[in-house]
Amino acid sequence: MDGTTAVNNTGVMKPKRTLFGLMSGIAIGVTLLAGCGEKKDDAIGKAEKKDAEKPGVVAIKDTVKEAYIYGFPMLMNYGVMYEYFVDRNSGQFKAPFNTIYNEARVFTPKDTAVVTPNSDTPYSFVGLDLRAEPIVLCVPKVEKTRYYDVQLVDMYTFNYGYIGSRATGSDAGCYVVAGPDWKGETPAGIKKVFNSETQFGLVGYRTQLFGPKDMPNVVKIQAGYKVQPLSQFLNQPAPPAAPAIEFPPFTKDDMKTPFVKYLNFILQFCPPVEEEKALRAKFATIGIEAGKPFDFDKLSDAHKAEMALGIKEGYDAIVEKRDNFAKLINGWLIGSILGDRAFFKGDFLLRAAGALAGIYGNSAEEAVYPLAKHDSAGEPLDGSKHSYTLTFAAGAFPPVNAFWSVTMYDGKTQLLIENPINRYLINSPMLPTMKKNPDGSLTLYIQKDSPGKARESNWLPAPDGPIYLVMRLYWPKTEPPSVLPPGDGTWQPPSIVPAK
Repeated sequence: MDGTTAVNNTGVMKPKRTLFGLMSGIAIGVTLLAGCGEKKDDAIGKAEKKDAEKPGVVAIKDTVKEAYIYGFPMLMNYGVMYEYFVDRNSGQFKAPFNTIYNEARVFTPKDTAVVTPNSDTPYSFVGLDLRAEPIVLCVPKVEKTRYYDVQLVDMYTFNYGYIGSRATGSDAGCYVVAGPDWKGETPAGIKKVFNSETQFGLVGYRTQLFGPKDMPNVVKIQAGYKVQPLSQFLNQPAPPAAPAIEFPPFTKDDMKTPFVKYLNFILQFCPPVEEEKALRAKFATIGIEAGKPFDFDKLSDAHKAEMALGIKEGYDAIVEKRDNFAKLINGWLIGSILGDRAFFKGDFLLRAAGALAGIYGNSAEEAVYPLAKHDSAGEPLDGSKHSYTLTFAAGAFPPVNAFWSVTMYDGKTQLLIENPINRYLINSPMLPTMKKNPDGSLTLYIQKDSPGKARESNWLPAPDGPIYLVMRLYWPKTEPPSVLPPGDGTWQPPSIVPAK
């Protein structure tokens, strides 16, 4: 996920397989397409006369923009789903659908399918296919001192349910995840039924790691995460298998076609809810419809240009929202940008911005993610120009029930960075090994070069260029001092200060 793209002599981007590069490539490609042709107005006039019964080409641009914003997180999710659970040669493949995959490690710079990856906790993943029948997720008893969460995400990227320390406690239990067509009762032995609005989804497990020597304990817990069809759990005959699907791959050739091809494919598995039916009907007027073929090459030049502009304006709006969705507090953006359908209240731009900021991030009650790209003076963080410090006053660490961390990312790619000590974050379990100041405060040294052996325990290596920092506050406390509600809490993060 290095964010790089190439452009061939036809003006079409040729992105690498990685998702970040893929989405960045779209932004570059639509800019090129939007600049093609000096007689665009004449072409639009001809197209409108020819297609009198269809929306005007200019109106198409606005609808494309709206559809692009609506579909953006769904496309990002599909890209991850395809690499994780479909394409065995992707280099990121985890396991077939409805099969758990446990990572007995934390994420490193080699993990490129998801931007701003979490390196705090070993992950487990399940790609859910709920078409044939519900799936049962069973979790073991986990000690109360160890945080874990099981996050349920649908194809819209809504966080529609949680299992774990905060949501359900530390005891063992089994839970059903059912698709939109299932209407059964809660089976015996099941603690709760979670209903997904879509036929496919992702389950992400985070299991707290206390340090390298603790990994065998995490592995034991992961071995207790069980996934099985409901029929197997109930010892009943299995229903007929769901039809096989030909998943369209994300390749450089397929990326010569606009997003509509993929969105139309995805929508087949996302039955429209009542509040979205009018919007889906609007999208259908320009060919964005579940399962409908879409051939960009058959469109008029004016139609192509306006579609490209719609995509570009949509992407620009998403970036703008991502960068301004929250309150700026001491250089940190703090707000709530991820959640369930009720949280978003139909704000699809906020949903898209959340996916761009960090797809599959937790809802605020599970974790809050302060983001920083600027120092205390408002200047962009840049490891090639400055070294920085971040000092927590004595007794003023982030107020959480679980643990907190500060993770370093490359400001250009939002990926973890290679560094000589293989340290990608500093978190609260590391505090016993760190050096405090005489007054009890703790200073982190944020810079590309070592601050020296005496301070290396507190060093968070930075890239030789733009910096993007993310705090993760797991299971934030609700009583003061608290970061909740995000942006209006009584606790505030300290500023990042250029070193003198």
